[in-house]
Amino acid sequence: MRKLILAISTYLAISVVSATAQQSSNEPKPKPQNSDAVCPMRDAHSRMNERGEQGMGFSQTATAHHFFLRADGGIIQVESNSATDAPNRDNIRMHLTHIAQAFASGDFDIPVFVHDTVPPGVLEMKRLREKIHYSFEKTPTGGRVVITTADKESLIAIHKFLRFQIDEHKTGDPAVVP
Repeated sequence: MRKLILAISTYLAISVVSATAQQSSNEPKPKPQNSDAVCPMRDAHSRMNERGEQGMGFSQTATAHHFFLRADGGIIQVESNSATDAPNRDNIRMHLTHIAQAFASGDFDIPVFVHDTVPPGVLEMKRLREKIHYSFEKTPTGGRVVITTADKESLIAIHKFLRFQIDEHKTGDPAVVP
């Protein structure tokens, strides 16, 4: 008889726990206020900026990116938002010097990491790297990479790459050659 009572008690306990668990799993769960669920894009731009800080070595919110299309290529320009922000200015210059050298050798690992995808134009820019010239120039609060080519296919690839950057970084820069 004792075994029967113990078996019934165990069965009832398991049934109550199971019913409680099933009921609570059917109730809607509140979404945390700081989760991706609050803003589905949480935003992709914010995540890109987080990777950007890691990959570029400077604040993405204390600096401004700009991408300009030119008839012979384009410009990647980054500036510190403050003229007195020497650490970000210096880190921008170091990063862009590295980018000019990396791109010239066909290394686009940083933009792939930052954007979590291979940006349009990259595969062509790698293949055509001998036809594209990259140079770094200082600006008062940062620097720029000037990209030039005389090759039509390279130019198309450069413009694809820069248009992608304009869109991803939400710079508002013109996506057409002036």
